Amino acid sequence: MKKLKLEELNRITVNEFKEATKHPICILLDNIRSLHNVGSAFRTADAFSIERIYLTGITGTPPHREIQKTALGATESVAWEYVESPAVAAEQLKKKGYKIVIVEQTNESIALHEFNPDESEKLCLVFGNEVNGVSEEVIALADLALEIPQSGTKHSLNVAVCLGIVVWEIMKANLGKQST
Repeated sequence: MKKLKLEELNRITVNEFKEATKHPICILLDNIRSLHNVGSAFRTADAFSIERIYLTGITGTPPHREIQKTALGATESVAWEYVESPAVAAEQLKKKGYKIVIVEQTNESIALHEFNPDESEKLCLVFGNEVNGVSEEVIALADLALEIPQSGTKHSLNVAVCLGIVVWEIMKANLGKQST
């Protein structure tokens, strides 16, 4: 086994990424206060060819040095848009045929591992504020609530970690369907 060198990774260019087919998934960041979480969302969206990120409310926007620390240039490849109101963004996406999937602990949440996404379905994954979670206005618009089962004392994960887990599980579920 040997570690691959950068030139052996066959990475595509930013322009090739922009032209490439994306998964019908977008990410809506609902009032995320940490710029590092925002940057990480961009990097994850790039890694999994996510269509677009919606930055809402107090969520910081590029260009910003603190976002770049974790995005590592992904703000240049991933399409993004700022919408002041998270609920307005969710309403607009719903009208475009996206299923609004909040990642939040609610009385109707289903465990992430029990979610069986339809690969042709357009999903908008909503991640909420680090303290208050997804806003009530967006919860009212949600088609589905997902949560990551946890057994520790905190019952919450950092937004960036949660986002990575959720996106990977959805991608993994769809990859499994493609191989059958």
